[in-house]
Amino acid sequence: MKKVFKIIIFSLASLLLLCALFFFWASSPTLSVENYNKITINNFKQTINNDSIYSIITYNIGYLSGMTNNLAIAKPKSLFDNNLEKVISEFKTLNPDFIALQEIDYDASRSYHVNQQTEIASLGYNYVAEAVNWDDTYVPYPYWPPSVHFGKTVSGQSILSKYPIENQECIVLERVNNAPFYRDALYPERLAQIAIIKIENKNVILINVHLEAFDKATREKQFATVLELFTKYAANYPTILLGDFNSDPKYTNAAVTDILNSETIGNAAYSATQYDKTYNSINPDVRIDYIFYSKNSIEYIDGKVLNQFEQASDHLPVEMRFKLK
Repeated sequence: MKKVFKIIIFSLASLLLLCALFFFWASSPTLSVENYNKITINNFKQTINNDSIYSIITYNIGYLSGMTNNLAIAKPKSLFDNNLEKVISEFKTLNPDFIALQEIDYDASRSYHVNQQTEIASLGYNYVAEAVNWDDTYVPYPYWPPSVHFGKTVSGQSILSKYPIENQECIVLERVNNAPFYRDALYPERLAQIAIIKIENKNVILINVHLEAFDKATREKQFATVLELFTKYAANYPTILLGDFNSDPKYTNAAVTDILNSETIGNAAYSATQYDKTYNSINPDVRIDYIFYSKNSIEYIDGKVLNQFEQASDHLPVEMRFKLK
């Protein structure tokens, strides 16, 4: 009996050790911290329209997995290649001055280790701000099959610009405080990516965000933080706050309500009585992607939701054209 008990204890101890080693491996980063926040200057051929009207697009590209983003199915390389080709084609036609991207893969096994940022930037974006918010060797999502969980994932948010990016700061937003430790360790950071861009000898502030999707209380706290950031910068600079807010105006006590009701903050392609939806891209039923701007320093020309991107992502992009006052 004693021998059986020892075997059980040894087996349990070995299992716990294996679990601890696996967890350590799964949550280990692949990059050094200084590579989480960087500005890259390229030398691509570019086309700039010098008419004082600028265009900006925000797009959660869902790592180019299209409508399979949240589905536990195999994702062939052809899916990513075709979606990348679609996105590049549409961006080439639109030729925006700035692009803010969320859920973009820099080096990930799930998207076949294609640097999606470099591919899109090659259209002529010589200034790139990169903010990594997910750096793991094991990603347990979607939950099935487990075989898709293994492999490096380096992903985050990017700002691509045809004008010089002077500086970037990344602020880590509040995490879900009641999440179990293993989920917290393997879950991406939510960031406010702040870039200072030089246009017409003025510093223009872009704040690119991707707020919490699943926990409403955390999302509300994150939104309060980014609204405070916007207000601080907008007092002195032309400021644009954009990205995936995961908040539709119809939600109960929606996080975006305060900014939608503001008289000093504008909102591209939106009015209280009429607005196009951005998610999901095949049958849009909610608006969770926005471009907000400081009315005192930015003149709104027009904006729209870009349906022509179709299902390259599970989101649709939003575009704004504007002038500086």
